[in-house]
Amino acid sequence: MKKITFVVMAMFLSLTFYPGMANAATTKTATPTSLVDKNPNATPEAKVLLQRLDAIDRLDKSDLKSSEKKALRKEVRGIKSQLEAMGGYVYVSVGAIVLIVILLIVLL
Repeated sequence: MKKITFVVMAMFLSLTFYPGMANAATTKTATPTSLVDKNPNATPEAKVLLQRLDAIDRLDKSDLKSSEKKALRKEVRGIKSQLEAMGGYVYVSVGAIVLIVILLIVLL
């Protein structure tokens, strides 16, 4: 009986994780793990910074040198810190969302 229970639990566990791994192997771009508000305060400075972030995101980075990629990463970090200082970012991680949903299920 214990052996059957263990096998059934292992089967469900393996089926649970399989679609996620299959999806990760087939997609080229990484899926975002946080929700980011793309419209912080709608100030002109923030719009310019967001447009620059979008331009960097659309840029083909495959033919850039490593020093150029490093400069772009520094620029992106700087822009994100400026936007964060404006108070425009709200991060909600996937783990936090899962934890909140589990707590709501248990408490309700």
